[in-house]
Amino acid sequence: MNSKLSGKTALVTGSSRGIGRATALGLARKGALVAVHYGRDEQAAQQTVDLIEKDGGRAFTVGAELGTPGAIDQLFHQLEAGLREHTGEAVLDILVNNAAATTPGDAPEDVSAEQLDEIFAVNAKAPFLLIQRALGLLPEGGRIVNISSAVTRMAIPSQVVYAMSKGALDQLTLHLARHLAPRRITVNSVLPGATDNGSAAFQMPEIREPMSQLSAFKRLGEPEEIADVVVFLATDQARWITGASLDATGGSLLG
Repeated sequence: MNSKLSGKTALVTGSSRGIGRATALGLARKGALVAVHYGRDEQAAQQTVDLIEKDGGRAFTVGAELGTPGAIDQLFHQLEAGLREHTGEAVLDILVNNAAATTPGDAPEDVSAEQLDEIFAVNAKAPFLLIQRALGLLPEGGRIVNISSAVTRMAIPSQVVYAMSKGALDQLTLHLARHLAPRRITVNSVLPGATDNGSAAFQMPEIREPMSQLSAFKRLGEPEEIADVVVFLATDQARWITGASLDATGGSLLG
């Protein structure tokens, strides 16, 4: 157990699997107490907690389906109670906005208004509201990391709505980095490329092989490789980085 984040607390949204789970594990290994957020799958979130505790770390779950009415209040009610139970006070040092809704891969003309609203509600509106609410808990020198996407830097028409929502998240990073600098709170985006998040799709050769070719290394990324970047941004070593969009695509954007 590394102690770089000893005494720190963190909330990782969407941390029941994939990049979120790897990030929660990584932060816990550095000594942070981690609030593991889930939208619907409480059992998977508990599995993340179990993995953290087996590794010698500390964690607890918080559940709320982001993008739905009352979700932010629901999440923070649980978060503040959990923080007080484990530390005696409601202080949140690190916020990682990882939870996201994805598009089904439809052509732009086939996307419904309801799909558009849902994706923006989860990917752009919820992170804004989460940060807004977290500012009352974040101390001087806090950390905010937003998980964006490589699709904001390349043209994939079937992912246009997802890319638009993540582009909005990058704008949130940029403007809040300036706004929160007086409090020494850093705000950064991490841009993953094609990453094997354990979903069934990535086990299909017809999907896995072409996606692997996007990277300069000709393979899919692993969740831990993205998580390592996030964890770095959460430490004091990254205190001089803010407003940045870090390419974590394995060279997929080299052209």
